[in-house]
Amino acid sequence: MPYDDESTQSAVSRETDEPVSIRLRTAGDIASFDNDFATETTPLAAAAEHTLLARGAASNRPPLPRPASTRVIVSANQKGGVGKTTSTVNIAAALAQLGQKVLVIDLDPQGNACTAFDVDHYQGTPGTYEVLVEGAALEDVVVPVPRLEGLELVPATIDLAGAEVELVEEEGREQRLKTALAKSPRVGDAEDRWDYVLIDCPPSLGLLTVNALVASTEVMIPIQAEYYALEGLGQLLKTVEMVRAALNPSLKVSSMLITMYDARTRLASQVAEEVREHFGDTVMRTFIPRAVRVSEAPSFGQTVMTYDPGSPGALSYLEAAKELAKQGEQRG
Repeated sequence: MPYDDESTQSAVSRETDEPVSIRLRTAGDIASFDNDFATETTPLAAAAEHTLLARGAASNRPPLPRPASTRVIVSANQKGGVGKTTSTVNIAAALAQLGQKVLVIDLDPQGNACTAFDVDHYQGTPGTYEVLVEGAALEDVVVPVPRLEGLELVPATIDLAGAEVELVEEEGREQRLKTALAKSPRVGDAEDRWDYVLIDCPPSLGLLTVNALVASTEVMIPIQAEYYALEGLGQLLKTVEMVRAALNPSLKVSSMLITMYDARTRLASQVAEEVREHFGDTVMRTFIPRAVRVSEAPSFGQTVMTYDPGSPGALSYLEAAKELAKQGEQRG
């Protein structure tokens, strides 16, 4: 709260032109305070100026070079609550702000990526269920993401929860998504290509996640900076190896992203050090801080990249997106 009960704000009386002292107790008091008195020196005006400047900077960020062909990256971790969907949508938004054409495929029946992008995902909305089960083309179910030019989404609905059961007897069930991507004219090296396809998986290692791993060439693993988050990492890496051996020899773990990093605790730094010791340069140099703005943004139907583009969380995801793009340049 900017002002407590003992704080005052100086202003000038309209009638007397003499200084007056007005007590402001809450953010609501500040917001309702007469706009004639709002100047660049007040906390409210400073916050507004900060937001406007940040939004202007976001819209004028210099574009990144486009990759030579579409990069298909799956964000996977069977442990819930590690920032998987949050990282997927924010990196996708950051890439779009950096001039890339990006497609996000939501493979989680919860549809949290749709919520963050303010895209409808009520039951019956065409999306990934139709692609996997009915063989629909990606172009028929793609929708643009509001407020983010160059970013598109294939929505997920609760219908997707039954896809694993419906596909269990189907031949080539693990390759449904790969087939859909292969048929799309916007995947490859054409001028109108998607530069990045990011696939958000459910917190499991079932058929939906296997479809994503088979369809991708790269795996990004978000890891929460806590020891519990490391417990299931071995099983995920084992699954990646199995998919690579049997279904997708080009698959590799290209990046690990430390999320919810709290620099005030030794635990976070110890976890980060341990992960880097085991996986080396695969671990991104950029850590995503534990930040309220990042958590708040989906409740407003936004990513933090548009909700508060000047916040530490947004700037960290921007750096992570740049690092991800640079990894592709180095491999190329």
